[in-house]
Amino acid sequence: MASLAQQFTGLRCSPLSSSRFSKSKPFYSKQTHKPTLFPIVSAVAISNAQTKERAELKKLFEDAYERCRTTPLEGVPFTLDDFNAALEKYDFNAEIGTKVKGTVFKTDNNGALVDITAKSSAYLPVQEACIHKIKHVEDAGIVPGLKDEFVIIGENEVDDSLIVSLRSIQYELAWERCRQLQTEDVVVKGKVVSANKGGVVAVVEGLRGFVPFSQISSKSTAEDLIERELPLKFVEVDEEQSRLVLSNRKAMADSQAQLGIGSVVIGTVQSLKPYGAFIDIGGINGLLHVSQISHDRVSDIATVLQPGDTLKVMILSHDRERGRVSLSTKKLEPTPGDMIRNPKLVFEKAEEMAQTFRQRIAQAEAMARADMLRFQPESGLTLSSDGILGPLTSDLPAEGLDLTDVPPAEESGLPVA
Repeated sequence: MASLAQQFTGLRCSPLSSSRFSKSKPFYSKQTHKPTLFPIVSAVAISNAQTKERAELKKLFEDAYERCRTTPLEGVPFTLDDFNAALEKYDFNAEIGTKVKGTVFKTDNNGALVDITAKSSAYLPVQEACIHKIKHVEDAGIVPGLKDEFVIIGENEVDDSLIVSLRSIQYELAWERCRQLQTEDVVVKGKVVSANKGGVVAVVEGLRGFVPFSQISSKSTAEDLIERELPLKFVEVDEEQSRLVLSNRKAMADSQAQLGIGSVVIGTVQSLKPYGAFIDIGGINGLLHVSQISHDRVSDIATVLQPGDTLKVMILSHDRERGRVSLSTKKLEPTPGDMIRNPKLVFEKAEEMAQTFRQRIAQAEAMARADMLRFQPESGLTLSSDGILGPLTSDLPAEGLDLTDVPPAEESGLPVA
């Protein structure tokens, strides 16, 4: 058969078409007057080519099978160890409490879908999205593309998908932060959210802490403290027992120790009364009496101050036992009436004017001590030319004299020489 095909290798035949055969008469050999064998020869050639192609494919498959059996990793760019390492990299323990890294790729009204490279995506419910109470995950900054560390807290029984949480991780960090702040003995701000018979509950670092009434320095009622921010210090931080105890009294003691007569502090107007304004100075309420607002007469405090205003005030006096602080902006005026006409200038010059006031206090103290020496010559103290005394133990308060109620000379009622 093959030799027959070779005999016709050099023959050139016109293309076969149905139209040619339908119009032309059959071709017969002049010698035998029988039809030619051209179609048969073509079929034999095609069959031979297909057989050869099948043989080549079979050879390829046999070679590939032999390589897979004898040298399966030949030509592979990574080893079996590399493959196992890759599996370990993307495989993780799906047990509850396991921390995994994931990427948020979709959010809805109830939560967010997170890709954690598992067989299915994990779900982050809105109540597990933040340590604070939120309505939508977007309120906590959770949007598609966010990458974070999550902790597995459960499994959805419907489709076996995992449930993850950010809130649990944030709680761990909040407790750690509170322990650090307790060690550093720093003062923090806490917002009072509720109250009970024993005290109030304040939120600090996202955790709810208890402040006993015995640890609250002010005489305010529990209802008055709701929604207020209090300066607090940590008394007990116990994550295992979920106990967080705070003290406002300890925080206030530190703050009050820094309130020296003549010092300038920044405060916020809390409320206005006919007799003055109450100013919050770092958790302590001080009174700015109407007579201490300006040298000029102030008939209506609301024309000068409004609740929420931030201003600089000077400490006039501080009664630690009664928890009362007297304030003044009058003493800070460069020119009488500036607090009414140009309060901005008063605040710019506040430290400079306060320094002048403190110098006057120092001079008054030196004069008072000099007068004491006249009646106590046995003390052995002398007054230098600079007005500075040697070691002296007196009954004067540590913060100096309280000059709040000292009237000006022209109002003292004494005749002027």
